[in-house]
Amino acid sequence: MTEGAWESEVSPRLVPPSAAADREAAADVEAARIEAVRRYDILDTPPDGAFDRIAALAARLFDVPLATVTIVDVDRIWFKAAHGLEGVREIGRDPGLCASAVLGDGALVIPDTLLDDVARGNSLVTGSLGIRFYAAAPLVTRDGHRLGTLNILDTVPRSISPQDTALLTELADIVMDELELRLSALQAVRDERERAAAKEQLAGVEREARIRAERDASSVAAFASALQRTLLPPALPTVPGLELACHYHTASAHEVGGDFYDLFALRDGEWAFFLGDVCGRGPEAAALTSLVRHTLRVSAQHTADPVAVLDVLNKALLEDVTAGSRFCTAVVGTLTARGDGGFDVRLATGGHPPAYRLRPADAAGGTGTPTVVEAVRPAGGMLVGAFPQARFAATALRLDPGDTLLLYTDGLPEVRTGADRWLGWEGLEAFLAARPAAGGAADLVDATVELLRTQTLEGAEDDVALLAMSVPGVRPVPRAG
Repeated sequence: MTEGAWESEVSPRLVPPSAAADREAAADVEAARIEAVRRYDILDTPPDGAFDRIAALAARLFDVPLATVTIVDVDRIWFKAAHGLEGVREIGRDPGLCASAVLGDGALVIPDTLLDDVARGNSLVTGSLGIRFYAAAPLVTRDGHRLGTLNILDTVPRSISPQDTALLTELADIVMDELELRLSALQAVRDERERAAAKEQLAGVEREARIRAERDASSVAAFASALQRTLLPPALPTVPGLELACHYHTASAHEVGGDFYDLFALRDGEWAFFLGDVCGRGPEAAALTSLVRHTLRVSAQHTADPVAVLDVLNKALLEDVTAGSRFCTAVVGTLTARGDGGFDVRLATGGHPPAYRLRPADAAGGTGTPTVVEAVRPAGGMLVGAFPQARFAATALRLDPGDTLLLYTDGLPEVRTGADRWLGWEGLEAFLAARPAAGGAADLVDATVELLRTQTLEGAEDDVALLAMSVPGVRPVPRAG
């Protein structure tokens, strides 16, 4: 080594650090990073709509065919979301792209991978994809560890502006917010399960699995409509023997609302659903909605009791300092398929308006058969997140062939039908009673949307979420004697 070369490598200290010391320091940093990856417990988890939608949003914003959310493990790059890379779950930890990007503090932009000495050897570059452009922003934890990256990729060389790089970093921060929410939720679940186990051992009571919450990323006004979609399921699943329909009406195209709903499978023949409304609007309401929605989803996977699910949500809202004094109303239920084609429903409510069951007045259920409208209102049920000792109520009902169950948020009865008139409960029940018997969930939701569009004064002033489910067919005629 020449004297000039030696001078170019020395640190500001009088004695340069030894190569062994550098390797030891790097190993310590990597060990701490891997420990952080394990702490977030994200590797090999099922797909999550929130991360998938962020990757899809990044691809649209930057007009690239590929966008990914990756976690860098010890010896692999694992894809939490892979827009444009369907079927790819992980690749080796080859240097040049994600494995290199996670080592830096800021974004990494490679306009042409074939001109980069390290990137040109990466499998995504040399393989069938032939990646030529790569940009990534690291996913940095609150304590400074880089778990992975949010990436945009293209098969042709290109460049991006500093403003685009800053936007990519903001999207990476949103991904990190989701991961932080998920971590908080997992910790809430672990803590609650430990408390439940201790209570069971001491008092001999049934242990209730309590779980947690995930907050959605704080929204910005420019992405209000995109963020709203992250708070709702992209589509309802198929439930054999059940017709499902949903609708979300937002009162403002410029603000994120706080209404939410979801329906998802639990076990064979069992499904869970919920619908509700958080107080307020805008980014804070969006974050609280994400917290509520993810809490309910995870909690329902651990307990079949809807009241216990609301208990977990109530505790999560009270303990999460970011929720402040905000609260919500919610209705949570389970569906269990019966052998006769119907479903058993267990419904719990926390300060939410009653659900409505619509059924034909007689078993035949033909044209002209009157529709019976029954309010499903469990006795009790306080606001969720308002009181530490809140109590929630549940009831059970049957959905037989020809029956329809409607869930909605309070924006529906509050729509204005005149200068000083509102639809109200009587108006809503009259509207439902005028629906054809056994008309089905889709027809009921379509008619309600038409009501919002044509029969109200300037439309609904509040967000309205609708979730309807119906059992096709007619009721079996009871046997005489």
